Amino acid sequence: MIVMTPQATEAEVAAVRARLETTGVHVVVMPGELTTAIGAIGDPEGVAELGLEGMSGVDRVVPISRPYKLASSELYHQGPTVLEIGGHRIGGGDTFCLIAGPCTVESREQTIGVARAVRAAGAAMLRGGAFKPRTSPFAFKGLGTAGLEILSEAREETGLPVVTELLDTQHADAIHEHADVIQIGARNMQNYALLEVAGKLGKPVLLKRGLSSSLDELLQAADYVLKEGNESVMLCERGIRTFETATRFTLDLGAVPWLKLHTHLPVIVDPSHAAGDRRLVEPLSRAAAAVGADGIIVEVHEDPDAALCDGPQALYASHFADYTRDVAAHAALLGKTLA
Repeated sequence: MIVMTPQATEAEVAAVRARLETTGVHVVVMPGELTTAIGAIGDPEGVAELGLEGMSGVDRVVPISRPYKLASSELYHQGPTVLEIGGHRIGGGDTFCLIAGPCTVESREQTIGVARAVRAAGAAMLRGGAFKPRTSPFAFKGLGTAGLEILSEAREETGLPVVTELLDTQHADAIHEHADVIQIGARNMQNYALLEVAGKLGKPVLLKRGLSSSLDELLQAADYVLKEGNESVMLCERGIRTFETATRFTLDLGAVPWLKLHTHLPVIVDPSHAAGDRRLVEPLSRAAAAVGADGIIVEVHEDPDAALCDGPQALYASHFADYTRDVAAHAALLGKTLA
């Protein structure tokens, strides 16, 4: 990272950028209130050989030790990244965002019914899968484009921004047309070509941690999106695979404060996929709120017993208002209010 002096001119900043680009590194210019910083991501030895310290307007050159660069809080940032989606703030430490809806769009009536219920209870966004990655090739894999159209209709009726998964680059145009937030699922966290496409779509991205991925790997995956010029990224802890089999996955609540220390990006928790059991979803949600998460993405269904996907972990829509109240009370312990 090259930190310019407060008096540095635009021409001096441009000159530093031009010299950096001769080495083939990825360059990001970050204007600040008092000074400008320039991030150089690539070969550190090549940058060191440029002698940037002697250039006009350069204050200092600061090496960044972590493998993730753009997602790192080491890189020059004016505090945490705050996203504005549908009039709601996500991140920044003063709000808590609830993203709720069915695991999978099954029908118009089912989706709009759930959307009405979660909106009335205080959810800020509607989640719903149109394209679903399933372990078994014979399981229900979603309604596809028809599901996206239903989600758009639910948004029109409730005003809730839509969060849905981008599963394949072939779906990018359809997802871009219908989604407000693009979800990258756990199984695709290291699908780097897909991450680049998601970054280029120019919409906020919710990036889920892979089933067996370290936090360093999660943040390097975030860099794939960020390097495309898309700064609207949310990280999602959704449980990882460990030796424990009592729950579907092991929810790593320690990841939340760790990420808060090492990245400027908002952190969301998915208790539904970690638990696999609706009886565990609420206590895990309360814990996520109390440990400092910026929000929760949770599955809700009007009749979970009849759900085509992940019914055992879905909350009942009729009970969602009680759930919201309890989770909001725990977020309030840290001074956060519902977005």
